[in-house]
Amino acid sequence: MEGFVRGEGKGKEIESIEEDNCTNKDTTIFHVIHKIPAGDTPYVRAKHLQIVEKDPEGSIVWFWKAINAGDRVDSALKDMAVVMKQQDRAEEAVEAIKSFRHLCSNQSQESIDNILIDLYKACGKMEEHIELLKQKLEKVYLGEAFNGKTTKKARSHGKKFQVTVTQETSRLLGNLGWAYMQQNNYNAAEAVYLKAQMLDPDANKACNLGICLMKQGRLDEARKVLQDILNEKLPGSNDNKTVKRTEELLDEIESQALFSLISRVPPMEDEIIERLEYLMQDWSQF
Repeated sequence: MEGFVRGEGKGKEIESIEEDNCTNKDTTIFHVIHKIPAGDTPYVRAKHLQIVEKDPEGSIVWFWKAINAGDRVDSALKDMAVVMKQQDRAEEAVEAIKSFRHLCSNQSQESIDNILIDLYKACGKMEEHIELLKQKLEKVYLGEAFNGKTTKKARSHGKKFQVTVTQETSRLLGNLGWAYMQQNNYNAAEAVYLKAQMLDPDANKACNLGICLMKQGRLDEARKVLQDILNEKLPGSNDNKTVKRTEELLDEIESQALFSLISRVPPMEDEIIERLEYLMQDWSQF
């Protein structure tokens, strides 16, 4: 009997170990699927609230706790700023970054700047937006971009890819051009868009360059730039939104050109009035 009992106990112990292994495996799969770290720290709780429970306001509370506790401060500050922007709290996010970025590592400062640029854009703070873009461009020219490397990993729509210094410079110039457009400074916007297109051309920047030329009354130049998109000479020319926008701009150019042509022809009403005045002068002699 004793042997039977001991054997039963070992069986339970083995069963318990197998259950623990299954639980650990399930937990690992859960964290991999949801892309959240394992553990029970403030940062982990914040990510769980953000991604799994879809509770952005609750996640912000725990991101603050993570920052105050020194728990993955780099990630906590950046993630919190992104969530704040999504909650229309961009100005709070700006202040948070300004107040706590000194706690973050040197390696994270570049990505923090990228988030700050987006936040300034969301707040409509164009002067700050432009100034930070210029600072980042200066770092590129000084060879300080990408922490001294020639490429870096980037993420867009959940996909990772490599970005070169040239591509990053063109992207920053494009953003700077857009910012100048918001200030109606189309001459400056044109200059930086031209530089951006020389480095890494695409249809979206060409579309904005066309707008800059139109705003300056240079319709023929704008037409040529936009026509290159419809002729699929640029990367991104097959994007439906870009194509539709380009077609609308070309229609607008033709309308403006037609209006300009009509305005050069003397209106018939003016001619009739002039003739009547001439006749009235003749009649006054009688």
